[in-house]
Amino acid sequence: MNLGMIFIWLSLVTALGAVLSGYMEHRKSNTSVGTLSRKLEISCLVLAGSSMLLLMYHLYNVNASYSYVFEHSSTDLEWYYRLSALWAGQEGSMLLWAVSILAILGIVEHTHASRLSGTTLMQTTRLISLSVVCVFLGLLVLKNPFSAYHVLSGSSVEVTNWDPFVQMYDVPYGQGMNPLLRNPWMAVHPPMLFLGYAAFTIPFAAAIGNLLTHDKRWEAIATNWMRISWLFLTLGIGLGGFWAYEVLGWGAWFWSWDPVETSSLLPWITATAYLHAQLRYRQGEYGFVAPLLAVTSFIMVVFATFVTRSGMWTSVHSWQDFTAESAIIAVFLSVLILSSTFLLAKRYFEED
Repeated sequence: MNLGMIFIWLSLVTALGAVLSGYMEHRKSNTSVGTLSRKLEISCLVLAGSSMLLLMYHLYNVNASYSYVFEHSSTDLEWYYRLSALWAGQEGSMLLWAVSILAILGIVEHTHASRLSGTTLMQTTRLISLSVVCVFLGLLVLKNPFSAYHVLSGSSVEVTNWDPFVQMYDVPYGQGMNPLLRNPWMAVHPPMLFLGYAAFTIPFAAAIGNLLTHDKRWEAIATNWMRISWLFLTLGIGLGGFWAYEVLGWGAWFWSWDPVETSSLLPWITATAYLHAQLRYRQGEYGFVAPLLAVTSFIMVVFATFVTRSGMWTSVHSWQDFTAESAIIAVFLSVLILSSTFLLAKRYFEED
């Protein structure tokens, strides 16, 4: 039985349930989200976290019956490269991203429980963050990290994304990680980047909450997490520069204007601008610019994800050609841009 595949499916179901029940409970009470939604959120974190740990276990033990393990792990790799193979491909990195958002959201709810618990702002921030998680988990269902090889009625072997009860084919070895990724810097560069990307979700959700509720306390949620996002993104970009210097031979500049590298710089620029703007926001200024920068930072993160996964730009970081998953990210990006533009335009004309 493919337990990891079941965990992925159940994590998506519980995430959707947390969003829907949270919305209904908040709409009914108009003050707080009930216990059902919170229990489903915790269940989602446990299921998604368990699936990530299970995938790392398979990567470490080189259980190559799973296609992701076959493509990224092998017995000749050192143990730390087997574990870092989790983020060597798009499925594992997306799973790490989703789990990080859920963990960060739990920290946000705990740290602001005394002051903002039960407020419309906090519930909006929570439900928007969970909605983002649903998108990532939906992508993981389509491009499952626990896809397994199995034998058809004849002698041919096929990969399944959907059936967790299929008899898996015993693959004796894995082909191993891309040689370009077998570098100590790549063992730490991607998780720093994805932790930064995940943390951007909170300022975005809080900014949307502010645009919907006019609650100025959103800055208390957004600013600290924007600082954390900026820190991890800075570390991720810097460590990636060292990797490029050693492996790709880009020279002492660390930068070759690679599309994926450049796209990761965009949210760093908008986050830096936000951290400057919020200093004046507390003085009553930048009531429009501060949420604009918080929203734009997350949109740039999704855009960077699209650049990496769409295959539309030639890059040493790109994983694939344009697929159904790329189309979903493109739709998600379009929805973010259109809805955010509408809310920001509404705020702009209200201030005028």
